[in-house]
Amino acid sequence: MRIRSALLLLVVALVLASCGGNPPEGKVILLGIDGLDPLAIDLLMSEGELPNFARLRQDGAYGRLISQKPLLSPILWTTMATGKTPGQHGIGHFVAVSPSTGEKLPVTSDLRRVEALWNIAAAAGRKPAVVGWWATWPPETLDGVIVSDHTAYHFLFEEGFTGAATEEATSHPPELAEQIAPLLRRPRDLTYEEIAPFVKVSPEEFSLPFDLSDDLGHFKWALATAKSYRDVGLDLWKRERPDLAMVYIEGVDSTSHLFGHLFRVEGLAGELADQQAKFGGTVEAMYRFADELVGLYLEAIDDDTTLIVASDHGFRLGELHDDPSRVRDMRRVSERFHRLEGILYIYGHGVKRHSRIDKPILVDIAPTVLALLGLPAGEDMPGRVLTEALEIPTSPERIVSYETGERGPQEGVARDAEVDQAVLDRLEALGYLGGVQSAEGERNLAAIAFEEGRYDEAREIYRRLIEAEPEEPGLRTSLAGALGATGDYEGALEQLEVALELDPLNVEAYHNRAVIHERQGHPDLAIGDYNTVLRYAPDYEPSRAALLRLTGSASANAPKGEAEQQAGFLAEKASQAARRGDYETALTLLDHAEAIAPQYGLVFQYRANVAYLMGDRDAAIAALERALKLEPDNALFRENLTRLQADSTER
Repeated sequence: MRIRSALLLLVVALVLASCGGNPPEGKVILLGIDGLDPLAIDLLMSEGELPNFARLRQDGAYGRLISQKPLLSPILWTTMATGKTPGQHGIGHFVAVSPSTGEKLPVTSDLRRVEALWNIAAAAGRKPAVVGWWATWPPETLDGVIVSDHTAYHFLFEEGFTGAATEEATSHPPELAEQIAPLLRRPRDLTYEEIAPFVKVSPEEFSLPFDLSDDLGHFKWALATAKSYRDVGLDLWKRERPDLAMVYIEGVDSTSHLFGHLFRVEGLAGELADQQAKFGGTVEAMYRFADELVGLYLEAIDDDTTLIVASDHGFRLGELHDDPSRVRDMRRVSERFHRLEGILYIYGHGVKRHSRIDKPILVDIAPTVLALLGLPAGEDMPGRVLTEALEIPTSPERIVSYETGERGPQEGVARDAEVDQAVLDRLEALGYLGGVQSAEGERNLAAIAFEEGRYDEAREIYRRLIEAEPEEPGLRTSLAGALGATGDYEGALEQLEVALELDPLNVEAYHNRAVIHERQGHPDLAIGDYNTVLRYAPDYEPSRAALLRLTGSASANAPKGEAEQQAGFLAEKASQAARRGDYETALTLLDHAEAIAPQYGLVFQYRANVAYLMGDRDAAIAALERALKLEPDNALFRENLTRLQADSTER
């Protein structure tokens, strides 16, 4: 556990002295609610469902917070807490990799390379209290209190809130654990009456043993955790009287992952209709819970306090998966259904009422919090103070940096063995870890470097990763992108050829190769690759736009002839019916489509999808075999058939 250096305290003290006096007495609560979607809030607010969010909107400042890909919580909340980009703070995924064993471990505070707001505030003599924030375990030693993000995961074990295998405390100071224990709620502590506003299940279903892999069990964990962190945050605010409180609540995001596909969707049938009967109102109820949470914090603040409410991203609610054969359980959607825009409300002390925040981004949060605390931002913080939302005077002057050079990955990643596995199991259940490679964090940091125009840095990271994983096609495709961005087209094409040999369905590789063909003056080759992309991924927008630009049509792979067009229309309607769980209607539509165009491979691809969803693997295999006879060069048909045959053999 790292003890904060007195050097940072000295630096901040000198800066404050040079600014001419002590900081003002303003206090800040930063309430982070993961996954709140601005469109959902606007809809529910218009229906009178969210009175406290309406109060924030009417009497405070508001803007849609623009996030940054990849839309993964540890990255985004660390960016907000530090005011630094992922390339600066070093958190690139939910997991890290042990350098000694190669084992995947949940990300920890040891891996953060820079100071967070709680470090800066404590060093400046402003007491922080942090509850549940991502990557705060093991808790750092400072003049303040930290209830780390591992606290809730100990709800899963019978041996107590600290867990028998835990070598380090989940909170700082360690004795804080005993003080907050009465406020912590395990899933088993929730009563049927508490759950009833959220889900419609029988008392018998409610009483089943807790299981994180079960939808109801997982929701119980999310609700118990949200209530625990809510109450601990309020208790610490009243008892500890901190200058800065940072409280993180995950419940809305978890609930959206579990049940967001059911949000106000009509016409569901079969298993989806059964899900909707139980959990169709759960997401809306969780938004109401978030509104009540905001109301409690509004009641807790005084005239010297600013309340900031933020979400790291939005969530596309009420959308079913485009290709139901790819995800048998559509509730596990990973970050693919996250939206780039979250929310940002600023209310209370020093805030302009009825003001609009102009395109705030994640790195703007920390400089704005520091300004409200009377502290300058660092020159190495790329964000700005959101002055359009503030009435208090803010100095444009910045200090060089709050960094002391002492932070960075430590030798030996911190362990909390039982909890580590519980965290990974839960992330797997939500779809975040499916297919994750061993160095996913570094891949994300390389992708961010590429997006920020640091192509040489991205290229070197990808080269290093390929040395460790030479058979990983995605890395080859990404390296090709970095090479192409620096003008090395031949090197990029070499990497793309290898990527396509490893994965013939790599649509990004086909698209990137098409772009290079265009730049080299070969439009016919480019059109061929763009067509291949749309053959395997019809909704891949970059290739659609490129084809429209080059040929005047974005549907070069469209069905030929009236019969195929009619069959394609029916197949698409069948797909929509299958996404709603209405398999009987889907099969009837596909029968009509096959009668109209019996030689059209797409019809049999859709028939395989529906058969797979119904659990009839033999019928799915037969349909794909028929499709492949019609289109022998179709890599998508071949890959899906190979997977189904292998799955059937294993069974």
